[in-house]
Amino acid sequence: MVAIIKVNGMTSSTAGIALRFWDTTLGKKAVMAASGVVLAGFVAGHLLGNLQIFLGPERFNGYARALKSLPELLWPVRITLLVSVILHIWSSIQLAVVKSEARPVGYVRSKSISSSYASRTMYMSGPIIALFIIYHLMQFTFGVGGTPYLESDPYGNVIHGFQVPRVSLFYIIAMALLCLHLRHGLSSMVQTLGLHHPRYTARLKALAVLAATLIFLGFISIPVAVMAGVIPTIL
Repeated sequence: MVAIIKVNGMTSSTAGIALRFWDTTLGKKAVMAASGVVLAGFVAGHLLGNLQIFLGPERFNGYARALKSLPELLWPVRITLLVSVILHIWSSIQLAVVKSEARPVGYVRSKSISSSYASRTMYMSGPIIALFIIYHLMQFTFGVGGTPYLESDPYGNVIHGFQVPRVSLFYIIAMALLCLHLRHGLSSMVQTLGLHHPRYTARLKALAVLAATLIFLGFISIPVAVMAGVIPTIL
């Protein structure tokens, strides 16, 4: 009985510490950074899967079928992503509230000195990216995005979707915002997670820029190739 009380006490104490940590600005930034790492990893993995479209319909459709045939892997990943998205959005909102409360009256005239364009558009790009994700799921997962859809033919769905110029343009703009968001997020993560060091920080930030640029080019290569006719449109 004593052991149970101690365990419960430890559990309660641990929960209390976690809540107190969340209440701090540092805690919110740490949650935002950690959830961002998970989401960045998914983005990189998703890109590698998407690029298989250049290998032809059999390879791409086979990849899609393989994912659906592994629900024991697919659903834990989906749940992890959902939790990460919720934590990322919630922590960003909390940080915005903290920032607003710290300075309820704005500057008469503001001038950005050291902040980058990516950092200044973080709160704007987030909602736009969220809207894009919703439409992306509607179009390529649920088939209600307004373009031709056949559940058994993911390759054809992508081709037909990106043949519509406004869809491709929206995708490219969303990827630009996503990678700006990613670039700033990865750079900020270095400091938030305690990885800041005069010897390595500049290199890590340069690596973040390179990673975001490569991811952007990788993603937009698909709609650009479809519109240019590089990817075969006849199956």
